[in-house]
Amino acid sequence: MKRKPRRQRSVILKLLCLFVCVYVFANLVNLWSTLNESQRELNALKQEYAKTQNDIAELKAMLSDESNKQIIEKAARERLGYIYSDEQIFVDISGN
Repeated sequence: MKRKPRRQRSVILKLLCLFVCVYVFANLVNLWSTLNESQRELNALKQEYAKTQNDIAELKAMLSDESNKQIIEKAARERLGYIYSDEQIFVDISGN
């Protein structure tokens, strides 16, 4: 009579081990997905950082020229939308 409960225990133990293995595998897949997403985000942030560093280097170069005319002209063109009187601006409205 004692053999039946042992068999029943071993089946329950096997099912429990199977459940734990499936749970661990599912968590590993989830963590792998999270890792890949984080890697993509890290790469995007690295690109943004490199772009910012290039902008800083450009601004430092402008400041070292002792010519504030370039800085003022760039700010007027980009921020305020100013142009020279003999310039023509063409805007592409096709969206391509």
